[in-house]
Amino acid sequence: MQLAKDYGFKPRACRPYRAKTKGKVERFNGYLKRSFITPLAASLKQVGLELDVATANGQIGAWLADVANQRVHGTTGAKPQDLLIEERGSLLALPYRPSVEAKPALGRIAQSMPRESLQHPLALYDQLLGGMA
Repeated sequence: MQLAKDYGFKPRACRPYRAKTKGKVERFNGYLKRSFITPLAASLKQVGLELDVATANGQIGAWLADVANQRVHGTTGAKPQDLLIEERGSLLALPYRPSVEAKPALGRIAQSMPRESLQHPLALYDQLLGGMA
């Protein structure tokens, strides 16, 4: 919610299990869990460690660069990294926000995310978004 406030956008909640509005997001969450979270947690468990936010944040960049952005995307038929290179010139710079510079957004978001993908009642999303109006 702080990231949305910092960058001036309003998140919109969608009803759970509604493929028309959430399908691609939900599919990515499953991909992230299968391809990044579960393997990382398993490898840490082998040496007696538990996955925590700091460790996940420390590993996500390499996974994005080496795995997620190098695969051929099912919808676009292209590697996300190749599309980013093509589109980079059209992207606008993010506005400077002192609170964002002081605290990286990914860390703030990741610290508040649940360990598992859960479906919450729509009322919970409404309650969270109530502060954005």
